[in-house]
Formats: sequence, C-alpha cells, structure tokens
Amino acid sequence: MTLLRPLSPHLPIYKPQLTSTFPILNRISGAFLATIVFFCYLLCLKIGLICFTYNNVYQFFFFSSKLILISVEMTALALSYHLYNGVRHLLTDFGGFFFLRIGRRGLPS
Repeated sequence: MTLLRPLSPHLPIYKPQLTSTFPILNRISGAFLATIVFFCYLLCLKIGLICFTYNNVYQFFFFSSKLILISVEMTALALSYHLYNGVRHLLTDFGGFFFLRIGRRGLPS
C-alpha cells in the first residue's frame, strides 16, 4: 500500500529569511560576474588587445545590439549588488551593523 505523503512536512511552512537569501543571491551574482570576466578574457585572447584601439569596435559592441546593452546593465547591477553585499557582510562581521538586528526580530532582547 503506497501512501502519498510529502517527503518533508516542514518545507511547505518554511518562510525564507533575509539572512538566508543574501548569500544565495551573492553567489549567483558572483558566478555571473565570473562568467562575464571569463568571456571577456577569451574575447581578448581571440581578437587581441590592438582591436580595442579602434572606435568601430566600441560602436559595434555598444550601439549595434540591444542585447549587449541589456547585458551591460545586468552586469552593472550584479557588480553593484555583489559589492554592496560584500561590504554589508564585512561590516556585519566586524560589528559595523550592530544596531541592525537582522534575523533576530522575533526574539526578546
């Protein structure tokens, strides 16, 4: 006889917390930035650095396609999020955000 029970009954009532989502998003943005840097490195290996001295290259990369503009905006957003989250993490570790009680809202003081 097969019973249709959930694998773990606590997952449907689990509420994601801020302190658990920040590191996940930080790793996702870091992986995105690492792939962008890797592809730029491969591009420089393929076409060489002399290519970047011509204005036509910049016009082709930044003005020809809207997809490239969207990817540049996403890279800037990921870079700013990754940077600010790293600074927040360092300040939290060294006591800079001691006045913020992130993750301890329901506990009595």
